[in-house]
Amino acid sequence: MRSIFFSFLLFICFTGTAQNKDAYAILNAMEAQRIAWNNGDLETYMETYWRSDSLMFIGKSGVTYGWQNTLNNYKRGYPDTAAMGKLTFNILHLKRLSALYYAVVGKWHLTRIAGNLSGHFTLLFKKIGGKWLIVSDHSS
Repeated sequence: MRSIFFSFLLFICFTGTAQNKDAYAILNAMEAQRIAWNNGDLETYMETYWRSDSLMFIGKSGVTYGWQNTLNNYKRGYPDTAAMGKLTFNILHLKRLSALYYAVVGKWHLTRIAGNLSGHFTLLFKKIGGKWLIVSDHSS
């Protein structure tokens, strides 16, 4: 009986550690995004997104498919560092959906001279090639 309990305890500890490691990797990826944005580097900001034509971004203009199309939209909407401002995130909810998927809900805020902007987002992260990438982004 003790060996069954000990095995169960090890399983719980290992599972929790793996989940914490994944959550930490996702939060690190989002922090790298924030830093890239605040440096005016949209290409590095986009490294957290799945580089695929199947990437889905949903914003005020509707649905955009594809990594390149999403980058192009960012470049049009934020043509320079003044338009980009300084980005902050407030994570409201981070939930493991499966071994391959996490959902993240939060708030974003841009501090800009031209006027601040803010809204909410829902991100779907998928583990692809050992890396957590955004496969769907709904930002408003």
